[in-house]
Amino acid sequence: MPIYWAFLTYLLLRPGSEESEHWFVFPYFDKVAHMGVFAGLGFLLSLAFPKLKFFTYIQIMLCFAFLTEILQDEMRLGRAMEVLDVVADTTGALIGYLAYLFLSKRLQNLQNPVNI
Repeated sequence: MPIYWAFLTYLLLRPGSEESEHWFVFPYFDKVAHMGVFAGLGFLLSLAFPKLKFFTYIQIMLCFAFLTEILQDEMRLGRAMEVLDVVADTTGALIGYLAYLFLSKRLQNLQNPVNI
């Protein structure tokens, strides 16, 4: 998880390049990407610390989301702070948390089947 966290920080803070469009980029692609990487981070955080309370979990994820957005704006490397990125990050974090809850319940049911 620390390697993923460091890689994610690098991706969020690296200099932006708006002039090079790729074939797979569509409007609001960056918001979908933010949701995806934060869903992965949220899932891994929940997996690494299964006893972490939801309130603490969401605080950690929100702090990281706000911190990266503030740093993007302050570092002046072609990236700007966007509130919608924080919304996408939070949504992704919630998706990751819910995915962890769903999969952990499914695994518990597979390990402890109820015989009727």
